[in-house]
Amino acid sequence: MVVSKQTSKTEKIILGLDPGTSVMGYGIIQIIGSKMELLQYGVIHLSKYANHEIKLRKIFERVSSLITDYSPDEVALEAPFFGKNIQSMLKLGRAQGVAMAAALNKDLPITEYAPKKVKMAVTGNGNASKEQVAAMLQTLLGIKQIPKLLDATDALGVAVCHHFQGKAAKAGPKSWKAFINENPGRVK
Repeated sequence: MVVSKQTSKTEKIILGLDPGTSVMGYGIIQIIGSKMELLQYGVIHLSKYANHEIKLRKIFERVSSLITDYSPDEVALEAPFFGKNIQSMLKLGRAQGVAMAAALNKDLPITEYAPKKVKMAVTGNGNASKEQVAAMLQTLLGIKQIPKLLDATDALGVAVCHHFQGKAAKAGPKSWKAFINENPGRVK
């Protein structure tokens, strides 16, 4: 996060991820003051790789590349939803874990959001469809055309949700250690 001394506006870049094992969405937004700006969004196509381990390596490499290219301050991920197929859930969890490892490798803070929380933050309806989320993001971020694969807008939704949650929450420390580090003069 960068704070400009001339304008005293806070700048922050958020990388949103929608983990998947066939298609993984990503979205990057920049916050300047209270203004939200779209930097990039898209998908990582993984279905062309037959081997699950290769898919995981590609996730790590691509997320690492996005981090290098855009220097996000924070990463937000959509938490996997609970399905009936245990094997699919395990694979999805691994994909999410590898994406998290790429962020942790660069010392970036990570926050997870449930799909309903993302939908609620973006549209005001926790049961909104992917199309409704995409349409609202089109309005919020000035997207000219909604992409064919909505994994990209899902990831953008996660980034926007993270921004909205940060605005709604008090910017207080998350632990006593953080409080002490942020307030050395207040602790004896």
